[in-house]
Amino acid sequence: MASSLFTGFKYSDSLTVVCISLFTALLCEAISWLLIYRTTSYKSLKSSIDKASKKLETMKTDPPTNPSSKPLPKKSKTKKIDRVESSLKESSRDLSLFKFKSGAVVALVLFVVFGLLNSLFEGKAVAKIPFVPIRLVQKMSHRGLQGQDMTDCSMAFLYFLCSISIRTNLQKFLGFSPPRGAIGGGLFPVPDPKTS
Repeated sequence: MASSLFTGFKYSDSLTVVCISLFTALLCEAISWLLIYRTTSYKSLKSSIDKASKKLETMKTDPPTNPSSKPLPKKSKTKKIDRVESSLKESSRDLSLFKFKSGAVVALVLFVVFGLLNSLFEGKAVAKIPFVPIRLVQKMSHRGLQGQDMTDCSMAFLYFLCSISIRTNLQKFLGFSPPRGAIGGGLFPVPDPKTS
């Protein structure tokens, strides 16, 4: 079946899992584009989050360097910052609820693909880890495998690593990553270098 695609290669099982993970990520992003990213409501929510985060960033920086402009009193400035922050949180919440629709469809696709891969590679090591991982990682990487060689890697662990890295980078490449001011923007939110 799928593993016969790369039978001549030494790492045929690993390549099969990586290719299926890439295909699944492309399929999930296509579903997300159909249900979310191309809609006008998503675009308006994203632009409002971008505007609010830029406004908040400028408000939190030092007072303006222009001597002719009068600095705002501290109480008034904090009220404005709180207003912008609450608007940003509300828009982020709306965006999360909006994305929840396609999340169910994507989860179903991932569940079906994982079940297919699990039946193809049940109890079979698909890769070798070049070191013995720590005990917590061993429980994940050696899940479902027989034997005591802790450098054996199961399909589930390789698929998990590939799914996270490929889908995140694919979203960035296609421009579908969450707006930088969105609360909870992704699995591993990256801090803005300007603010850190």
